[in-house]
Formats: sequence, structure tokens, C-alpha cells
Amino acid sequence: MTNAGRNHGGRPVQLDEVSKKIIEQLQADGRRSYADIGKAVGLSEAAVRQRVQKLTDAGVMQIVAVTDPMQLGFTRQAMIGIRASGDTRDLADRLAEIPEIDYVVLTAGSFDLLAEVVCEDDDELIELLNTSIRNLDGVLTTETFVYLKLRKQFYNWGTR
Repeated sequence: MTNAGRNHGGRPVQLDEVSKKIIEQLQADGRRSYADIGKAVGLSEAAVRQRVQKLTDAGVMQIVAVTDPMQLGFTRQAMIGIRASGDTRDLADRLAEIPEIDYVVLTAGSFDLLAEVVCEDDDELIELLNTSIRNLDGVLTTETFVYLKLRKQFYNWGTR
């Protein structure tokens, strides 16, 4: 999500305690009803619905299904470190258009960009690297970090 948690002026959105509690309720169970959330946070169902709509419209949160790639036949995940020349923002935009890439971030340090990929197998990863990523203008080198086992992946940090 671009500009996550930012209003249209580019400044962080300030959340009151009730909005934070609503987010926490949805992080625990994204299918929880507005009525149940309302009981937990002390608001009516309509008030919760309105707040959730404002939070999603502002880009503070998304309500999505999170899948396990392994369960869906995508047995190879990797992070690809990319050293680049030129405007890394343009390269990041082109990488973001590649369907197998689910995460792109501009970084400081050894790599200019990191791209997380989800592939069916090693053959698809090799094909992706050789035909889609390394051929992009501006890509100088890549280094692939193959995931052996995912130990932690949570999305509940948003209201700390």
C-alpha cells in the first residue's frame, strides 16, 4: 500500500484510542462483525462502520485475506537484493508491476532495493530473475536470499 498510514498531506494520521482498539480487533479477526467490535470498544455498530470506512479511505489500513503461499503451491519464496543505477524510484515502480513480486522497498546500505518474490518452484525463480528482473534497465546486480522456513509473520504492529 503506498502512503500507508498517511493522509493526503503526507503527514502521519493521528489515531485516537478507540480507532486503535478497532484496528486491534480487526487484526485479531478481520471477519469480526461491526456489532462485536462495537461492544468491545464501546461504540454502536454504525459508528464502528463509519470509523472503519474512514480508516480504509485514509489508507491507514486494508482489510485483506492473508494466504499461506506454501498451501497454494508456491513453494519458493525469496528476497532479492538489487544494486541499481539511475532513479531507484522508477526501477521500484517497474519491479512492482511484476506479478511474482509482492513487496518492493527502496533501501539504504548494500542494496538499493529489496524485492520479495513468491514462485511455484526454483525453475520459476530462475526464469523470473533472468527474464524479468535482471533485464530491467538500471539493474546492475542481484543477490537472492532464498527462504528456507518462515518463522514469524505478523501484522499486528500497527497500533503500538
